[in-house]
Amino acid sequence: MRIGPSIVRTPTLLSKTLSALTGAKVYLKFENLQFTAAYKERGALNKLLQLDDAARSRGVIAASAGNHAQGLAYHGARLGIPVTIVMPKSTPTVKVSQTEGHGATVILSGERFDDAYAQALVVAEERGLTFVHPFDDPAIIAGQGTVALEMLADAPDIDTLAVPIGGGGLISGCAVVAKAQATPIEVVGVQAELFPSMYNRINGADLPIGGDTLAEGIAVKEPGSVTSAIIREIVDDMVLVSERDLEKALSLLLQIEKTVVEGAGAAGLAALISNPARFAGRTVGLVLTGGNIDTRLLANVLLRDLARSGRLARLRIRLQDRPGALFHVARIFDQEAVNILELAHQRIFTNLPAKGLSLDVECETRDKAHLERLVAALTAAGYEVTPVELA
Repeated sequence: MRIGPSIVRTPTLLSKTLSALTGAKVYLKFENLQFTAAYKERGALNKLLQLDDAARSRGVIAASAGNHAQGLAYHGARLGIPVTIVMPKSTPTVKVSQTEGHGATVILSGERFDDAYAQALVVAEERGLTFVHPFDDPAIIAGQGTVALEMLADAPDIDTLAVPIGGGGLISGCAVVAKAQATPIEVVGVQAELFPSMYNRINGADLPIGGDTLAEGIAVKEPGSVTSAIIREIVDDMVLVSERDLEKALSLLLQIEKTVVEGAGAAGLAALISNPARFAGRTVGLVLTGGNIDTRLLANVLLRDLARSGRLARLRIRLQDRPGALFHVARIFDQEAVNILELAHQRIFTNLPAKGLSLDVECETRDKAHLERLVAALTAAGYEVTPVELA
């Protein structure tokens, strides 16, 4: 394998717990363990290694604010190839500094990715640089396909691959490998419901595209033409996953597998969660495509998952504004062995009478049944209780 000596041969491991939860035999490919924490460096390296000496000396350029930039910058520095990355002006400073830390030159241009992409093409022409597309390039596609080569070597009983789709580079490479096996393997693409660009193209649909998705790594508005042709020809099926299922999958991977993935990296598991009958009884390979997630976003996802499972809750309790009111409520929490995390009184901005107040209690319970017992006890004591629900 051309790129083998310079990438991490990440493990493919059976998850007994996720298998029991989903009804499928689930193998995980830990691409979040690459040096740049994402599979993207496979394709980037494969492209760089095929440049001639003149192209290497002039350098390469790409438009990216994410994993493609990191992979190209890292391997460009290793090989002594100058790398320029064009990013939108809105790119978080940490991503700019990480890319520069790998030795790349960063140009900030435009407000959106499309603006940065257009500027990268202009700079490439002006300076004679080789433009490295993040997905719509045969060398990139072939590099990403090495993910499937390793998976199937380690777990030859896999009969189904569930692969995230953004621009389509990863699934195109993996599907070519899967269909070359002695026993063809089913390939299922997974897209976020908010960004069904490839789904629309392949199925002739017109679903809306856009929104604030957790799976930003596959939030691509315009899929590739090379990848679209491959997907139309050899990918068997495509499914869309909701934001809630992406959040749940990400949380499960951290809690069960003790591994951090970004939203796109959880897409395959989200597909199994949302379509259990579709994958029941299958032996499924999932690619944990990357682990580059903002820590604050990760914390929010985990806390939201605790809230949905009933282990964290916020209850709005109507009280009369009199001495001892809070004490009597707290006593019920104590009797039910529920931990109070935070209290918030509201006397002014409320539609209650002047002598009434609203009390928001954030609390921690063992599970949903424990929470239900607390609400029942409060109600039995004469309190009006309203759970504050998540979206």
